[in-house]
Amino acid sequence: MSGLPSADSSERARAHRLGRQLRALREAHGLTRPELASAAGVPLRTLSRLETEGVAQPGLFTVAALARALEVTVDELVAAAGPVPGLWSTGYEGRTIDSFVAALVEAGVDAVADVRLTPISRKPGFSKSRLSAALAEADISYLHLRSLGNPKDNRAPFWDGRVGEGLAAFADVMAAEPARRELEELAELAVERSVAVLCFEQDERRCHRQAVLAELHQRTALSVAALA
Repeated sequence: MSGLPSADSSERARAHRLGRQLRALREAHGLTRPELASAAGVPLRTLSRLETEGVAQPGLFTVAALARALEVTVDELVAAAGPVPGLWSTGYEGRTIDSFVAALVEAGVDAVADVRLTPISRKPGFSKSRLSAALAEADISYLHLRSLGNPKDNRAPFWDGRVGEGLAAFADVMAAEPARRELEELAELAVERSVAVLCFEQDERRCHRQAVLAELHQRTALSVAALA
């Protein structure tokens, strides 16, 4: 396992969510950036950085001034920008790396859990190093969960309609200690962050990740959504 998301990446994710929330509220009030900056009494450059770059530790007085101008409390503003726990199911089949990352950002995904046994791909951008780099640029954490990968000799059942057989074989994989440990760590992450479980197949019914997500749902009671 490559490790759970760091504190720094969590801070960056929160900063970008705050920026998106500020922009959404400003637009809902029909204000331009200069108009909001003027109403709040904060420098336009500061507001621009908050909305577009994300500031990990914005000044309390700045946030309070913006909240007043947007007619919300500081607590409401910060809470609305907080992480939303959840589980997403996604495959990169038929996607480009740019469209994939854009869909994650649009959905508010904070972390991607890669459940491929071997995270390499002939599809440009989806091998481990390039994928993790592309996600990092969008402030999305990446973790490779090798122990939750499907063995090569158990892939055909999912592809040719013998899904029950494939799930039965994969249940033995999930029962092993390494997989159980990674499932527990992933469940803990999902109740705090929005996590997309990734493999190749776009159709979850043809992929072993359905078993991983079913187990996570059972452990966390979180619903699972498909990434559009």
